[in-house]
Amino acid sequence: MMIGLRPAFSTMLFLLLLTGGVYPLLTTALGQWWFPWQANGSLIHKDNVIRGSALIGQSFTAAGYFHGRPSATADTPYNPLASGGSNLAASNPELDAQIQSRVAALRADYLKYDNIARYAPLTPRRVPRFRLSWRRPRQAGWIII
Repeated sequence: MMIGLRPAFSTMLFLLLLTGGVYPLLTTALGQWWFPWQANGSLIHKDNVIRGSALIGQSFTAAGYFHGRPSATADTPYNPLASGGSNLAASNPELDAQIQSRVAALRADYLKYDNIARYAPLTPRRVPRFRLSWRRPRQAGWIII
């Protein structure tokens, strides 16, 4: 039994140093060298003050863009000071209202830019958030705890 412990511990120590030290340092160094702006968080500076990150959700309104991530800051959309997901439950009526507004916007976009979509119904498969909430029950009263 003692014969097998030394190779096991030496292998564990080698892999610990490799995966816990060498690999993270190497990927950090290469990231800083090849992509310095992205590796540092894509921070936006104005008057020598960090104002936010370019990676936080943005409002895309032009026809050529895909719809951006839904903003959880309803009063001031895409406010970088309060960024994050909405975390609304499937039974929340506010989520249903958001989904219906997105469906209406998608339907208007399809009708405006795609003549084929005029004849094709907007199904849950075309709207991923609608598809997810469509399969979930509207109320969780049936769950027995």
